[in-house]
Amino acid sequence: MGHDLNIQALALAVIQAEAQAIIALSEQINAQFVYACRLMLACKGRVVVIGMGKSGHIAGKIAATLASTGTPAFFVHPGEASHGDLGMITRQDVVLALSNSGETSEILTILPIIKRLGVPLIALTGNPDSTLAKFATAHINVAVEHEACPLGLAPTSSTTAALVMGDALAVSLLETKGFTRDDFALSHPGGSLGKRLLLKVSDVMHSGAEVPVIEDNALVSSALLQMTNKKLGMTAVIDTNQCVVGIFTDGDLRRMLEKNLNVHTTKVGQVMTRACTVISADILAAEAMQIMEVKKINALLVVDTQQKIQGALNMHDLIRAGIV
Repeated sequence: MGHDLNIQALALAVIQAEAQAIIALSEQINAQFVYACRLMLACKGRVVVIGMGKSGHIAGKIAATLASTGTPAFFVHPGEASHGDLGMITRQDVVLALSNSGETSEILTILPIIKRLGVPLIALTGNPDSTLAKFATAHINVAVEHEACPLGLAPTSSTTAALVMGDALAVSLLETKGFTRDDFALSHPGGSLGKRLLLKVSDVMHSGAEVPVIEDNALVSSALLQMTNKKLGMTAVIDTNQCVVGIFTDGDLRRMLEKNLNVHTTKVGQVMTRACTVISADILAAEAMQIMEVKKINALLVVDTQQKIQGALNMHDLIRAGIV
């Protein structure tokens, strides 16, 4: 038990140390940060992100985040860059270099070539007096007071700080560029994020003969046949003008039976849920999911501007479509 408590204490200490490192970054959102953003906004090529070791892993993630949020970017390993990959950098690009010490030899080796190309260099370091920081066009200080590693050896707080600063850059650029959900979806068409953003209710709803529909003056027994045949756990209830006036669900059936009402003599309009939640076919399927979660319901009716039934969907349809 004592060992378990000690493990928990050590883990909490790491989280607290890294949280403090992130909070301290607020002081570095300054003119240099804005200058770095301006350099990337003005970039006509791509942002080339470089870093060695653990910083290299963070650099790769930052490059991916930039690329997926509207700022073309890719990662180049600085060790490989000096052996030919530096040819991937053009005069239209911007280089974003990560090095906690600011003295990483593999990065310093290629600085003269970057300078000769006239490419703007943005540096994220933990040492404003380092060679890389002084060489940079814009320098963002991501220094941390101490690493979360008790030995002070493994990069922990420092890599977290660099990662968060990279996110701050990416999101600032996203907002400034007016990058939208649709833009994001188009760059992620195959992933779950793309599905969440691209699919609309019209893409996943049941329509035509698949929609359970009953008139409000019909008997509950007829409504139950609709629910059974269409297998959506509910039926839309409409008036003589084909407009939705309510919904009849399994829950309504249970409440009705608790009152000892007869399904063969009771009209569905007497026991349905009135003023039910309806949606339009052109909203995002992800929004339909959110509506269901907030209202704690499992099905929605889809109507047009005249409140006439167009379709229906339930939670299972959204799950099958990969919305969650």
